[in-house]
Amino acid sequence: MKHNILTPEKGRILLSEPFLGDSFFKRSVILLAENTEKGSMGFIVNKPVGYKIHELINDFPEFNADVYFGGPVESNSLFFIHTVPKLVDSNFEIGGGIHYGGNFAKLKSLISLGMIAPDQVRFFAGYSGWDAGQLSFEMEEDSWLVFERPQKLLYMKTESLWGDLLKDSHSELAIWSNYPEDPTQN
Repeated sequence: MKHNILTPEKGRILLSEPFLGDSFFKRSVILLAENTEKGSMGFIVNKPVGYKIHELINDFPEFNADVYFGGPVESNSLFFIHTVPKLVDSNFEIGGGIHYGGNFAKLKSLISLGMIAPDQVRFFAGYSGWDAGQLSFEMEEDSWLVFERPQKLLYMKTESLWGDLLKDSHSELAIWSNYPEDPTQN
């Protein structure tokens, strides 16, 4: 049974279906940054790695911003999205005022000057990527639900984001939003 009314497009959210067993993508919420005939990329926005950015990058100013596991591609590299395109050069808009990338040295300098707040930027170790046709195939397999991006995505509680979005979907899958990850712990 097909669950999606929306198609995956840049700026939309991919929500993993409730029983997707993949260790990287289980209960993932992905902001789709690009979706073309050549492939797709996005960032998992609900899986913090347990470190602040200044704890992972040498000589980064103390900054109360979590780093998230963005996906398994280039997981040793740092990526960022933000809402300050006029301050950070060389970026492109994902949608709704959220931009991807830019001049990292300039971002770091602006943070040290207090000109960028933690809720204006989100950092990722790696990204999620699909080769040409791969995401379409996964959509046919019902691996993902597609949603419009919530306006306040960067401010939402990450620990309950997957379940909250699934519950709000009003689909027949919404009943699974409270299903425990490990049913033996129920």
